[in-house]
Amino acid sequence: MHFDLFFITDIVGIAAFTISGFLVGIRYKLDLLGLIIVAALTALGGGILRDALLQRTPFAFSEYYPALTLIITLTTIFLFKLYTRKEIEQKWLFVISDTIGLIAFSITGTMLGIAAGYNFFGVIILSFLTAIGGGVLRDTMINKVPRVLTHDFYGSIALIVALMLLGLNAMELMTSESITVVGVMTIGLRLIAYKQHWHLPKL
Repeated sequence: MHFDLFFITDIVGIAAFTISGFLVGIRYKLDLLGLIIVAALTALGGGILRDALLQRTPFAFSEYYPALTLIITLTTIFLFKLYTRKEIEQKWLFVISDTIGLIAFSITGTMLGIAAGYNFFGVIILSFLTAIGGGVLRDTMINKVPRVLTHDFYGSIALIVALMLLGLNAMELMTSESITVVGVMTIGLRLIAYKQHWHLPKL
C-alpha cells in the first residue's frame, strides 16, 4: 500500500502539530530548546512510537521531509511571530489544518497496522498512537494531563477512522477512493464536533 495520496496531508499535519506544540511550550514558559523539543515531539512523536511498535526505523529518521517541514514551520513561527497572535489555535485555518493532520495520521497508522497483520485491537492502538501520541508525549513532558483524555471530541476521531477502515478491509472494499471518502467524512465530522463543542460524557 502506497501512501503518496497522503503526502500533502502529512506535511499539513506535521506543520499544524508543530505549531500546536510550540504554542503549548510558550504557555508553559519553556526556553528556546524546550520549545523546539515539545514542537518536535508533538509533530513527530506519534509516528516514532508507531514505527517503534512496528519494529522498523522511524519514518522521521529515514525521510527528509518530516524534519524539513518541522524546520520550515519553526522558522515561519519565528519570522512572523505567530506566537504573539492570541488564540491562533482557535482560528479556523489552524483547526482545519490540525484536523487534516489528525485524519491523515490516523489513516496512516491504521493502514500500516493492517499491512502488518495486526489484530483489531492492535490496528486501533496503532491508529490512536500515530494520531495523538505526539501530543500525549508533549503533555507528559510538561507534567500535564494529556488534553486528549479530558477535552474535545479528538482522540475519538482516530478510533472512528480505524473502525471504518477495518470495516472496508473486512469487506474487501479498500481502495484509494474509499480511503479518501473515509478521510473526507471524518474531517467533516471533526469540524462539526469542534463547531458544536461535542465532548464525550464524564462520570
